[in-house]
Amino acid sequence: MTEISNAKASLGRAIHAITGKWIWFVALGVGELILGGGASVNLMAASLASVLVIGATMVAAGIFQVVHAFSMLALRGFLFWLLAGLVYAIAGAIVLYDPILASFTLSLAVCAFLVAAGVIRIWAGFHMRPAAGWRWIAAAGVLTTCIGAILVAAWPAIGLWLLGAMLVVDLIFQGWGFIAFGFALRSRAARHSAQPATV
Repeated sequence: MTEISNAKASLGRAIHAITGKWIWFVALGVGELILGGGASVNLMAASLASVLVIGATMVAAGIFQVVHAFSMLALRGFLFWLLAGLVYAIAGAIVLYDPILASFTLSLAVCAFLVAAGVIRIWAGFHMRPAAGWRWIAAAGVLTTCIGAILVAAWPAIGLWLLGAMLVVDLIFQGWGFIAFGFALRSRAARHSAQPATV
C-alpha cells in the first residue's frame, strides 16, 4: 500500500512539474501546425525532404555501427556488425544519391505494410471471438487493407507525394494534440490554484 501511495505521489509531483510548462506544449503544437501547413503546399518537396532525412539517418546509423564493430574487434560478431553497418550506410548513401527512386520504393513499401497490417488486424479480430469488440478490430483491419490496396493500385502515380502527405497529416495531428495537451495543463493549473490551500 505504501508503494502505491509513493507511486501516486511521485506521479503527482511529475504532473505538477510540467503543469507550469503548458505554454511550451502549445508553442510546439503551433510550430508543428505551421510546418505541416508549409509542407502541404508542396507534397513532392515534403516527400523528398523526408526521404533525405531517412537517408542521412541511415548513413549516420551505419557509420555508428561500423565504429561499434571496431570496438568489438576482440569479440565474436565483429564481422557481422561491420557488414551490417556497411550495408546500412551504403543503403542510406543510395537513398541520398537518388531520393526520387527512394521515394517511389518507400511509398510502395508503405502501401504493402498497410495491406499486411490490415490482414493481421482482421486475423486478430476473428481470433478474439467471442470477446466484446472483436468486430471493431476486424472492421479496422478491413479498412486498413482496403486503403493499402487502393494505394498499391495507384502506385507509382502516388510515389512522389504519398510520404509528404503522411508527413503533413502526422505534423497536423501532432500539432493539435500538443496544443490540446498544453491547454489541458493550463486548465488543470487554474483549477489547482483556485482550490483553497489545505493545512
